[in-house]
Amino acid sequence: MYRFLLSRQWVILTLVALALIPTMIKLGFWQLHRHEHKVALNAVISASLSAKPVPAESLTAPGKVVAHDDLYRRVTAEGTYDTAHEVVVRRRTNADGEVGFHVLTPFDLDDGRVLMVNRGWIPANGAQTAFPKIPAPAKGEVTVTGRLMPDETSGASGIKNVAGLPDRQVMLISSGQQAKSLGKRVLGGYIEQTAPASKGDSPELLPDPEHNDIGPHMAYAIQWWLFSAGVPVGWVVLVRRERRDRATAATAETAPEPAPAAV
Repeated sequence: MYRFLLSRQWVILTLVALALIPTMIKLGFWQLHRHEHKVALNAVISASLSAKPVPAESLTAPGKVVAHDDLYRRVTAEGTYDTAHEVVVRRRTNADGEVGFHVLTPFDLDDGRVLMVNRGWIPANGAQTAFPKIPAPAKGEVTVTGRLMPDETSGASGIKNVAGLPDRQVMLISSGQQAKSLGKRVLGGYIEQTAPASKGDSPELLPDPEHNDIGPHMAYAIQWWLFSAGVPVGWVVLVRRERRDRATAATAETAPEPAPAAV
């Protein structure tokens, strides 16, 4: 009755079904982990943004990796901007999707160490190979406030840190790279400046990160698990349909031929 399951076609179909079930279950758990990561990150961002600012030196140090729980933590620092060694970060967009640069300025602290400050976004106001015109920051001793960020990496950002870029241009923000370039002790990570505000709204300060949207990952996880449950159900439906069709065909073959009509 079910011998057709041993045919080449049905063996292949069954093996494919057996392979799809664990694959879809695994994909569901992958989406679940992404959902949990997003929820945890949103909690960290919310707590960091609502906390009172602390000195940047209390959370990071030269060569130190910014702790996960300190991401986006509001910090302050006192010192002076070193615009002579300012660099720009290529291919960065603003809220409207315009492509430009992020302005990365060394901030000299009173103890001789350096904090890298992302002063915000500026448009590409010239050739991509030329250093853009950047509005100058406040001169003299100032207090800067910002969100503490980790060094950017190719794996996390999806951006490749290519060589041979124009002078004073980088693809990723790396405190280690800037430490080598400056020959100074640079605090690990960097900050996204939130105060003081730039004159004339340029550079454009970066907005707070989105931390209320959890994304569609949980819905995707449920979908994958429903798909995995649907595979054996679909397999059973196909088996029963095949058995019914074969039984109908066999009955038609064994049925007696009708007698010829009398003349």
